Amino acid sequence: MLEILPNWHPILVHFTVALFVTSVALFVIGIVMKNRAWAPGLLTTAYWNLWLGAGITVLTIAAGFYAYNTVAHDDPSHAAMTDHRNWALGTAVLFWALALWTGWARKQGGDKSSVLFVVVLLLSSGVLLTTAWKGGELVYRYGLGVLSLPQPEGEGHEHNEDQNYSREQEPIDDHDH
Repeated sequence: MLEILPNWHPILVHFTVALFVTSVALFVIGIVMKNRAWAPGLLTTAYWNLWLGAGITVLTIAAGFYAYNTVAHDDPSHAAMTDHRNWALGTAVLFWALALWTGWARKQGGDKSSVLFVVVLLLSSGVLLTTAWKGGELVYRYGLGVLSLPQPEGEGHEHNEDQNYSREQEPIDDHDH
């Protein structure tokens, strides 16, 4: 497994992002629809997703540092990795702060449906998605952390999943026939 997956960061980061995005969506829906009977259940689930995401982020950051220090790279990709790392650390601090804020408020019996909370939550989501974009760029633009593709041999082959399109013809618009 380690030959195929040189570090655990790609696995952990997907859990982190999924938990945080789910948490944000559930918070927004639960707060907007707070008068519905099911809203408290959504908010409880939102809290748990936020707290689990914050916990997994500790492992995600650790695996990210391991990847940062072990993945083969050149100067341009190093600059991109450093930028992603810095965004990731800022993002982690934001979500850890949100987790602590909600944990403290819940312990005090408070309600987190304030406008300030929603604004910080949505801004943090924007930072999270920017960080995720920068991580995706490391893989898809710089090719970091992936095995090389095989060199094509021979003629190759075509994929004919779309029955209405081939390289030799323009797409067929079924609505015109």
